[in-house]
Amino acid sequence: MVSVAIVDYGMGNLRSVEQAIRHVAPDVVTAVTDDAGVIARADRVVFPGQGAMPDCMRELAARGLRSAVLDAARSKPFMGICIGLQMLFEHSAEGDVAGLGILPGEVLRFPGNLHDDKGNKLKVPHMGWNNVHHGAHALWDGISQDARFYFVHSYYVQPRDAALVQATSEYPVPFVCAVAQENLFAVQFHPEKSHAAGLKLLQNFVQWKP
Repeated sequence: MVSVAIVDYGMGNLRSVEQAIRHVAPDVVTAVTDDAGVIARADRVVFPGQGAMPDCMRELAARGLRSAVLDAARSKPFMGICIGLQMLFEHSAEGDVAGLGILPGEVLRFPGNLHDDKGNKLKVPHMGWNNVHHGAHALWDGISQDARFYFVHSYYVQPRDAALVQATSEYPVPFVCAVAQENLFAVQFHPEKSHAAGLKLLQNFVQWKP
């Protein structure tokens, strides 16, 4: 039986995630899957995503995976990555589209007039390495405060419940980059592209017993 199911709805960097999890947990059966039954039977689920939010929501529904993702997010260890984080919220400004509504809050776009402390204009999307200031959670075990993770995004989440926030970063103003609720943990950055810190986060997830 598959232990870690990586949800394939046609919109994620799935093979990189799969390879990273197999690297940190070689004895765990990991599979990229578009089969709702496999997702339902898996011990834990990873929900990656990249691209535009309206496309992701449409493809998730078109492939018959919406209910499987909702069930997994409420019942077993679940990790969202990048748009897999944003889709968990109620609404996104990208395409003015509804999300899955598992978590209360909005997905907002970075403003177009961002500048660093030297007055240099910052580009959107935010792309590259940033320090992550995290809270206390089992998935941060062994990861230093302000460790660097790799980001590629134009939008960020704004939870209505401050208790959800598990980490923030800055571009150049603070934004939420990780949330957690019971069995669910989701991040804006790409742990599979974030070297040692990202691999440690994935290893912690595979071992997590919420």
